[in-house]
Amino acid sequence: MWKIVVAFVAFAALALFMLSKGGDIDMSGEKHGADATHSAPAATAASAPASEASAPSAPASAASK
Repeated sequence: MWKIVVAFVAFAALALFMLSKGGDIDMSGEKHGADATHSAPAATAASAPASEASAPSAPASAASK
């Protein structure tokens, strides 16, 4: 039984050490309202500009030649 307690204390100490070395880690939970910080959405290849998305494509008969 004492081995389980020692292992738990060692794991907890290691976890606290890793969290303290991790930098700016916010452990206060879910944020709402003015405290919430939102990052800008990342640009992906799927989000094409509107000018490219609305450009007409070549007819199917011309593309198959």
